Amino acid sequence: MKLKSNHKLTIAADGSAASGKTTGARKISKKYGLNFLSSGLLYRYASYLLLNYKPKNKISFLKKKFKNLNVKKLKTINLHSPLVSENTSIIAKQKKIRVILKSFQQKFAKRFNKVCIEGRDISTVILPNADIKFFFKCDLNTAAKRRFRELRKKNRNTSLKDVKKSIKIRNYRDISRKNSPLLKSPDAIIVDTGKLKNIPDMMERMSEIVEKKIKEKYGS
Repeated sequence: MKLKSNHKLTIAADGSAASGKTTGARKISKKYGLNFLSSGLLYRYASYLLLNYKPKNKISFLKKKFKNLNVKKLKTINLHSPLVSENTSIIAKQKKIRVILKSFQQKFAKRFNKVCIEGRDISTVILPNADIKFFFKCDLNTAAKRRFRELRKKNRNTSLKDVKKSIKIRNYRDISRKNSPLLKSPDAIIVDTGKLKNIPDMMERMSEIVEKKIKEKYGS
């Protein structure tokens, strides 16, 4: 089933670290022709900018940088260094920074008819009226092994123990932070990637939901 040019569809995808939400959101976006945006990548970019430019006024600096940001630019920068990763979880707690990125994400969603945004507060804060809300979850051991395999490609010295500890800390920070914590929206559909065997299984689960929604909105 394909979406027509005049159709509108918004998908919000939330979940914990290494839960598979980025992979799932990216692949479902490609399948149905949705404009994809990673909230996490925006925060990493903000962190990268602050670390590199060290501005006196962080808020006005970030407002200017995000005013006309082309998200394609983010693919050309290494935003996954340990320093950027650590700093990202710190700045993500700051309300004024979250307001700037919230504005950017909501403007992105308004610009396109077909949108999928993934992050940690998309269903609850950014797109509370999304057509579909996915909430990705995964047991810690599976998530750690998944992230470990990713990181080992870039750094052979990465240890599974450290990755597991890092994910545990990140999830705790996301759930317990005061501003826009990681929460499951009451109407979100759970995608448990710890129980699903592989990516095709995940895609089958998500596609069923998407196609059901398209039929509800526009008929067969």
